[in-house]
Amino acid sequence: MLAIIGLTKVLLAMLMNDLPVGPAPQPVSIPHFPDRYHAYVWRNWRLVTPERMATAIGANREQIVETGKAMGLGDPPAITADQKLRSTLTVIRRNWHLLPYDQMLKLLNLTPTQLEYTLQEDDFLYIKLGSLKPKCDPIRYVPASPAVLHREHEIKAEVAAEFPHGIPQAKLFSFVKDLSRTKSSIATKAKSAPQLSPRYCYSYFALYGDPLLDKRADPYPEAYLESLHQSGVDGVWLQGVLNRIAPFPWDAKESQDWEQRLANLKELVARARRHGIGIYLYMNEPRSIPLAFFDKHPELKGVTEGDHAALCTSAPEVKKYIASSVETVCRAVPDLAGFFTITGSENLTNCWSHGGGKNCPRCGPRGFASVVAEVNALILDGIHAAGAKTSLIAWDWGWPEDAAEATIRQLPADAALMSVSEWDLPIHRGGIETTVGEYSLSAVGPGPRAIRHWKIAKDRGLKTIAKIQAANSWEMSAVPYVPAVANSAQHAANLRSLNLGGLMLGWTLGGYPSPNLDVVSQVCAGASPDEAMHTTAAHRYGETNADSIVKLWKSCSAAYTEFPFHIGLVYTAPLQHGPSNLLWSEPTGYHASMVGFAYDDLDAWRAVYPPEIFSSQLMKVSDGFKVAVGAFRTTHVQGTREQRAAIQLELGLSEAVSLHFRSVANQARFIVLRNSLKSADLKQLEERKSAIREILDDEILTAHRLLELQAADPRIGFEASNQYYYVGEDLMEKVLNCHDLLDRWLPTVISNH
Repeated sequence: MLAIIGLTKVLLAMLMNDLPVGPAPQPVSIPHFPDRYHAYVWRNWRLVTPERMATAIGANREQIVETGKAMGLGDPPAITADQKLRSTLTVIRRNWHLLPYDQMLKLLNLTPTQLEYTLQEDDFLYIKLGSLKPKCDPIRYVPASPAVLHREHEIKAEVAAEFPHGIPQAKLFSFVKDLSRTKSSIATKAKSAPQLSPRYCYSYFALYGDPLLDKRADPYPEAYLESLHQSGVDGVWLQGVLNRIAPFPWDAKESQDWEQRLANLKELVARARRHGIGIYLYMNEPRSIPLAFFDKHPELKGVTEGDHAALCTSAPEVKKYIASSVETVCRAVPDLAGFFTITGSENLTNCWSHGGGKNCPRCGPRGFASVVAEVNALILDGIHAAGAKTSLIAWDWGWPEDAAEATIRQLPADAALMSVSEWDLPIHRGGIETTVGEYSLSAVGPGPRAIRHWKIAKDRGLKTIAKIQAANSWEMSAVPYVPAVANSAQHAANLRSLNLGGLMLGWTLGGYPSPNLDVVSQVCAGASPDEAMHTTAAHRYGETNADSIVKLWKSCSAAYTEFPFHIGLVYTAPLQHGPSNLLWSEPTGYHASMVGFAYDDLDAWRAVYPPEIFSSQLMKVSDGFKVAVGAFRTTHVQGTREQRAAIQLELGLSEAVSLHFRSVANQARFIVLRNSLKSADLKQLEERKSAIREILDDEILTAHRLLELQAADPRIGFEASNQYYYVGEDLMEKVLNCHDLLDRWLPTVISNH
């Protein structure tokens, strides 16, 4: 028995070595807690059972519960199986600076292989986490010392003082049941068929992992499909990894259960068709393979990145694999509406996908255009071989401009070209001139890049499709939709005038059946932006409230155009986390990661904008939304109980957007002031300390209010591919964080002069 246990430990250690580590710096400081154990209990209280928390660190349930109550957290909440299933990414993120991998595996109840797959495949999670794992010592329970007991008492007193009537609690993920069980009664269909089709989006609450095999978390329940249909959507998409939906000829284990996935896909396609919705598969293929694979198959090897290499699409065997796999899918699911491809970015796929094709002796001489166009042609070959009517949409995302025209000219004649509408659009924000580098709702397209690409495609007779963000974007994804509806309406009107063939309504964000989607559909069917907004507002919120709602949308839209857009900024600034992003008395030394951790990396946040302009522009957006909400609250709201409730949620979303941007502006100002303290003279020091106090006080109020809004509307703080950016305990922690800075740090700051 001892020998078996020893062997198991050796195998586990070998598997642990496959988990990515990177530079492994020390974790960030958390002085507002007595130690990392208390932070661990606090941060997991809402998402992990005490039993599981205890198991991960070698404690018992009673010790975990005692610690939580000692900090004022009350009784442990009930956590459903569905919540556990949908919280994995949120749990990983909040423990990234607390737990080593072995304890994290126990907390998540995952194997090393499962965690490694999640980190690498779940929408670039490891990149979002910074491509590094902080070096965390194991957390162990030890009885509280007098000093720790004193700090526990202080925290509990702070919680009681801040929340004398109890802590507002959100019913996390309750929107999943709402959308799965109740058909929308407030969406409104366009009076005539929209000119642009398809109009497809992603599930508002899908799990990114393996949706075609794991049926516990259906991304498209019947009621949700009907709500999307009523909101003018006629297509939805999900990920399709080729070696999971068709046989992988070189290693059958890679394709285990592919038949079941196709059977489930066929069932989903049939269900969706009953609601007038087609299913599209996102193809980013062929996926790269670990280097060890090519020891047996050197003839298939393309360019190398790290410990993976591409399956070279110039190799005849790989060409056959792509076409035959697509044929297998289309024969099994003949009613599949379409595929759309990304061939110039995301995962390493073809040898030119990350720009390094010159390092492949086969693909290098052929060039980007020839290789990428051929990958799309191979997918169409598979469709044709199956005799299917499935469409192919080739997305130009990531295609270098010096190769884009040649690529479009070499695409198959029956492919469609999709381009991000607002890309390259010139903008002028706060006196800074720049261009839109990716997705934006604050800038109304189309831009010159898309117009140029669509013209080339139209000259060849190809169908053209616009990729937009109709409801929200990475400028603000922590709400189901941004009530900047006038921007969405005008964008749709601009595109309708270009006689395009369809719309992709959003990436992984923006799939909630929102008024934005309603309005876009109606504009596509011929309504003017004002007509579409009034019709939607009247249907959702009552005719007597419609004018006031449209005024709110227009005011929010105007404010949103002040957003200081830059592609680096939208991924690195704490826009999605708002006040839940902590503040530190000393620089952390960490660089902001893509959407995951913003830290205090202000230079990355602000991109091309000077700090003061970055802050002032965000405050302009925040104030604009705040004023719009305030103006609406002066009106007399009438209508049914359902309509009045819907209006309150609409105002709550608008206020949440305002709070997020206000907090980011506050955080930027805090960092500038913090970094200037050591060089300040006595007079400057007192002025700057006073300004910091005002910021910290405002952050406390902002966190408070956002906590109340999330408790009333659990959609706030959630996005499908990131799950919850924050829950109530995170906003409560920010309050502790600010009090700690006010009480412990700020009084100790003295001038060096």
